[in-house]
Amino acid sequence: MVWSRACAVVSVAGLVAGLVGGGGVAAAERPPAAPVVTRAALDPALVAGRGADVPFLEQEAENAHTDGTVIGPDRTAYTLPAEASGRSAVRLTPGQYVEFTLPREANAITVRYSIPDARDGGGITAPLDVAVNGRHRATLTLTSRYSWLYNQYPFTNDPNADLLHPDWWITECDCVPAQTSPPPVIQKPFRPTHFYDEQRLSLGRTYRAGDTIRLTASDRAAWTVVDLLDSELVGAPRVVRGALDVRLFGADPTGRRDSATAFERAVALARWLNAPVYLPPGTFQVNRHIVVDDVTITGAGSWYTTVRGHEVALDPPAPDGSVHTGVGFYGRPAAEGGSVNVHLSGFAIEGDVRERIDTDQVNGIGGALSDSSLVGLYLHHTKVGMWFDGPMTRLTVQGNVIADQIADALNFHTGVTDSVVRDNFIRNTGDDGLAMWAEHTQDARNTFDHNTVQSPVLANGIALYGGTDNTVSANLVADPVREGSGIHLGSRFGAEPFTGHVWVSANTTVRAGTYELNWEIGLGAIWFYALERDLAADVQVVGNHFLDNTYNAIMFVSDWPVKDQYSITDVHFRDNRVDGTGTSVLSARSRGSASFENTDARHVGAVGVNNCGSFNFPPTGSEFTLTDLGGNDGGWLAPWMLPNTITCDDRPPVVPPPPPSSW
Repeated sequence: MVWSRACAVVSVAGLVAGLVGGGGVAAAERPPAAPVVTRAALDPALVAGRGADVPFLEQEAENAHTDGTVIGPDRTAYTLPAEASGRSAVRLTPGQYVEFTLPREANAITVRYSIPDARDGGGITAPLDVAVNGRHRATLTLTSRYSWLYNQYPFTNDPNADLLHPDWWITECDCVPAQTSPPPVIQKPFRPTHFYDEQRLSLGRTYRAGDTIRLTASDRAAWTVVDLLDSELVGAPRVVRGALDVRLFGADPTGRRDSATAFERAVALARWLNAPVYLPPGTFQVNRHIVVDDVTITGAGSWYTTVRGHEVALDPPAPDGSVHTGVGFYGRPAAEGGSVNVHLSGFAIEGDVRERIDTDQVNGIGGALSDSSLVGLYLHHTKVGMWFDGPMTRLTVQGNVIADQIADALNFHTGVTDSVVRDNFIRNTGDDGLAMWAEHTQDARNTFDHNTVQSPVLANGIALYGGTDNTVSANLVADPVREGSGIHLGSRFGAEPFTGHVWVSANTTVRAGTYELNWEIGLGAIWFYALERDLAADVQVVGNHFLDNTYNAIMFVSDWPVKDQYSITDVHFRDNRVDGTGTSVLSARSRGSASFENTDARHVGAVGVNNCGSFNFPPTGSEFTLTDLGGNDGGWLAPWMLPNTITCDDRPPVVPPPPPSSW
């Protein structure tokens, strides 16, 4: 595994070789093997009871029958393997295939893939042949129009662009380019990322366990990378009797005509009659927000009903700063009282967002929704799947799939309380997968429970920024790539302080503990960051499993300018397991304290506790103190380390651990 820092400045020719050819292993033709079903590229037994209960089965391409080339495993940012599930995938050249054997009955598949960008950005399209049991079944039209971002935040679609912020320090030259003489040569494209997309395909009939699905690449793309295939048995479309069918108001299920006005008429009458709105099977074009309040909207199921929209430029910009609008269902703003009693279920929202503009309200679901529910939706190609601006309360978000977002999947922003996010599946976000951001007003008593977050290409799987009495429980987080990790608690972004309690319990992270490219250090699978104030709530980290950590399992850190100003205290670890670290179990780079009880570790790559404190190295020991409450097996927390022995190695060598296994 290539885990060390790698130069991210490459030529276009080098990009193709480095991203999809380097380290590849050609797969010899062999008879199809029995299907290998995984969850987050792991044996499902290792994550039993954790993550979302989903209706599909995951199969990694590297475990399937192929005449292509396995790429990876590799966790180096800006490479295709790093953003793949399990950090490996299969590269196909024209005419090559990867073949999956169905593990159970299925009538629908989802293919996660990558194809090259256009030379000047903007993406290409290429067909992918889908054959079942050796017979052509369908052709998927793959696209890279929604992938391939470059450069510095907030990124660009142009691979030939100069640095967006030449006045920012960058790791590639360890310098500020605008202040360096002679200026460094920054080759292009700079920092390519967000390589993958996914497409769903209904097979038109049900196939049996043991039938084969073969995906064959065309010559319209120089290469096609297949990451995985999900297979699913989709039930019959839902019919809601007594509901107002949007077709009665002029909605066009072929998608040729805009149906926004028809939707609005149906919603208005439904509120007056206290009746639900029904979205039948079909594709409906909607190019603006549908404002919802005190209404139920139900589709035939997310495989049958799609609400699709184009991104539309606004001239002049909207009062909130948006320069675009697009498809989305929005509650009324909190400043206007918000919306209540909104229930959306059973349909897909397909956006058209290809760039990150943070002022744009081009999210799948938005506004303020109290006493409401969002169930069984599929959200794709929006900026954020669900972004809520409170105050608001008692929202349930359950059983949704959110994929291929430019930014977050879900964010509880400002004063969201008593709300639950449960059993959602999230893959390929461009920022935090799930976040609570208590800016200006506390988020309180919310729960993120039994969700799966895979492959956030930037930031964290799950992040809490301030808040009171919030819970993160029984989630599965896999494969974060850069500038974040698995689970994060941060006093940053102008958030209110952490107060009361924080419960982080029964979660599993895998292949987290990433490399922080700006600090040039490894993070922890769970990491605590005191940037703008102390982090001093009662934090209970109980019953979690931290598996196959690239660097550390646990990290406490404060930024250098405030290292003697802020601390992280009152954090308690109990009944946790650490299976494999590239470096330490715990890295302490701040003032503070933590206690440990029955926290076991094995396959540790460096000293168990890398205690640097706040880097003053006083004779009394580190500024970070550990308390051993007993039962911490594996030798990682030795008596000589207690309570605050300085063991600081700023950048220890990485020793990749063996794959995780049953404890």
